[in-house]
Amino acid sequence: MTSVKINHISSLNEPYPSPSALDAATTTHVQGTFAIATRKLPILKSGPIDAMSARLGIPIPEMIFGDNLVSITHRPTGWSIQFNAEDALDRVDKTGEKMLQVAYAGEWSSSREKTSAGISEVVKPFDWSYTTDYCGTEKPGSTGGAGAGGAEGEKEKKLQGDESTPDIPIELLKRRDPILFADEVVLYESELDDNGCSIVSVKLRVMEHRMLLLCRMFMRLDNVLVRVRDTRVYVDFDKEEVIREYTEREDKFENVKTKLFMQGLKLDQVTIALRDANQVAPLLPLIKQGVESVILGPGISAKATTTSRFPGQTQFPPQAQFVHPSPR
Repeated sequence: MTSVKINHISSLNEPYPSPSALDAATTTHVQGTFAIATRKLPILKSGPIDAMSARLGIPIPEMIFGDNLVSITHRPTGWSIQFNAEDALDRVDKTGEKMLQVAYAGEWSSSREKTSAGISEVVKPFDWSYTTDYCGTEKPGSTGGAGAGGAEGEKEKKLQGDESTPDIPIELLKRRDPILFADEVVLYESELDDNGCSIVSVKLRVMEHRMLLLCRMFMRLDNVLVRVRDTRVYVDFDKEEVIREYTEREDKFENVKTKLFMQGLKLDQVTIALRDANQVAPLLPLIKQGVESVILGPGISAKATTTSRFPGQTQFPPQAQFVHPSPR
């Protein structure tokens, strides 16, 4: 009997997970015509990290879960949306045009009592706060099924929006319906050189008639800024309708801290609260919001409009099929 040599888990030469290993780590829940899948695996090893960094052109956060995944698929049409770490990081600014540390260099210097030489260490050729406006990677569906590119005359189905696009029905989500499937998946996390945190995670819960997914980017740069960018994906299983809402919220660190003190929290409680996106997010002013939807059910064609409530949007690869909020 021939033995198979397997590298130890700590080996730097540990190979990429095989397709079978990825499948084994993926949990899939089917609800109506939709399949919801999640996958959670350990932090990437150095080999995959180096490869991803080369593809993206920026350093990778110290905690990168490159094999993790959350996806929603409409089986009859092939439409899907998925959330993964590499596509999220690809939305991080690599040009320096939106580099947070440049705009707040003076405040950073004052808060850290650093010299101008210290500031030069902060300025890097990419947004090192890993702020992303990632809203998911969408694959359009078609009335003929099996994804886009069906027969002539078939209409492509993808998320679009205009002023008549419905909002997510919050009241329905407040019902105490039994939760049939729930999960939380972290895509990446950075401690920003011990100056705060930046984390992107995905939570979801599935009920009998509907589901809600939340992809949240929470970034806290100590003594400078707090930022939350949320993507919510709501699915109505009966109508076979998907609604996606994107919001951006942010405020100066001191403003958030003051609001927490005004709630009656003590110093140690404020410190803890500043690490909790759920406590911080409601305190941040809303600076951008947009909503899109698509009806995937039979006999209902996709919306013809291309006007979106995302202001000034632009399309970017590799998500060429998905319209993003414009860079600020």
